[in-house]
Amino acid sequence: MKVAIVSNECIETQAVVRNLEKLLASRKIEIDPENPDVVLTVGGDGTLISAFHKYQNLIDQIRFIGIHTGHLGFYTDWRNFEIGKLVDSLTKKQPSSASYPLLELVITTGNDEKKKLLALNEATIKKVSKTLKADVYIRDQFFESFKGDGLCVSTPTGSTAYSKSLGGAVIHPRLKALQMTEIASINNRVFRTLSSPIVIAPDEWITIRPETGNDDHYVVTYDGYEFNHKHIKKIEYRISQHVIRFDKYQHTHFWNRVEDAFIGHDRKV
Repeated sequence: MKVAIVSNECIETQAVVRNLEKLLASRKIEIDPENPDVVLTVGGDGTLISAFHKYQNLIDQIRFIGIHTGHLGFYTDWRNFEIGKLVDSLTKKQPSSASYPLLELVITTGNDEKKKLLALNEATIKKVSKTLKADVYIRDQFFESFKGDGLCVSTPTGSTAYSKSLGGAVIHPRLKALQMTEIASINNRVFRTLSSPIVIAPDEWITIRPETGNDDHYVVTYDGYEFNHKHIKKIEYRISQHVIRFDKYQHTHFWNRVEDAFIGHDRKV
């Protein structure tokens, strides 16, 4: 087995990484940042998302394990003081695995060039400094005309992130569905939207066609990364054929993660 380690730069995290490297060496587990079998992340959910984008060209061959140095995350199962147990598990146990859906977006620019991107959490489209006007299609059928700050399309795991702050539902990651939420929509006698999140079936897709003009300047975000362009003809969103896989030596139930992250009260016996 070959592993790669991805971490943030805080002092506490780097101490955990040094200890982890020593434990891996003592078990003769090779550290290979170029062609790993398993990617170990040390930090939080943001660190794991950055690792996903770093290794997305290997997504079909690798698995991820997250170690958190703060609060329990949605992608991180291990605490920093459990790394000895984790390394033992790597050498002694055959893990179960969990796979989560990914969002694929294909951006078609004004000169008909296409750019394909993957997102673990969500993607948004906004117009820089001006209101976004766009037509929304589902399965290539017109659905609505949108006017507002922007639109957000998220995966089930991303439903606990930006989408939730926009009023979206929390969706269990075993459901291979996409969710679209509005960002500050304008509703009046001219522009009328559904004004609520919509959940798209696995075999459906969403197409957003922004209104074109001479002063276009769009920003598309995906997991916090940005793609900027003067003219975007359309963006297609669908569930990717690829998935992200996690090794599960120990597992925290999804709804326990939700309760811990957003409610946080003592559980009743």
